[in-house]
Amino acid sequence: MNVISYDLKDKVAVVTGGSRGIGLELARRLLGEGAKVAICARKQEGLDQAAVELGGGDNLLTVPAHIAREEDVDLLFGQTKARFGRVDILINNVGMNLMTPSLVDTEAATWQKIIESNLTGTYYCSRTAAKLMKEQGSGKIVSISSTAGFRPAPGMGIYGIAKAGIEMLTKVLAAELATDSIQVNAVAPCMVKTGFSAPFWSNPDVHDEIVKTIPAGRLAEISDVVEPALFLCSGGADFITGQVLAVDGGSTLN
Repeated sequence: MNVISYDLKDKVAVVTGGSRGIGLELARRLLGEGAKVAICARKQEGLDQAAVELGGGDNLLTVPAHIAREEDVDLLFGQTKARFGRVDILINNVGMNLMTPSLVDTEAATWQKIIESNLTGTYYCSRTAAKLMKEQGSGKIVSISSTAGFRPAPGMGIYGIAKAGIEMLTKVLAAELATDSIQVNAVAPCMVKTGFSAPFWSNPDVHDEIVKTIPAGRLAEISDVVEPALFLCSGGADFITGQVLAVDGGSTLN
């Protein structure tokens, strides 16, 4: 596909979960646009590998952080501001899911783990970034959600609830921050071909059943998510806020 330019030169972006998958490609594209990028992940070895692959030099900062811990989030944004002086863009990309039985049969600890990693961490990061952006008078917050937040799916109940929470968080923050020239949006893809979702799409029978629900006739690729996310980070989206953009090949049309 043709590479689209978003004019992000010298912008400072934080990408959570930036050591692999969608987050890694977001960081790569942001660096290619001339942005300064901070990525976080829970494991230092993953960050070290990403740093080698990205080759961002002085424009790349890696910070080990668990976004469901406030102190780690404070460290992430503190180090980013100390290194680059500001934060213009936050992309909330961290997500995790555990296949779960019905809600009534799921242990509370599983609920807590999924909600904390997906929703609570997004709240902590968005709140911290928004405080810095308010001081600056501008900013962009983009969250990677999921069409699982639109309707129930077997085995993905808690994950769907968390993603639905991210979508309402997006709208609430957009309303609260609009007068500060901070735009808050989300991208909600259907299943994307990443390592995260490999247990599903790597099974040919499951893959074919999922594709039957997508009018476009295929699963989403990483680039299908990265490009609209970058657009929402760009000046072209200055008058777009509080939106959840479905990137789903038409799967939610019905």
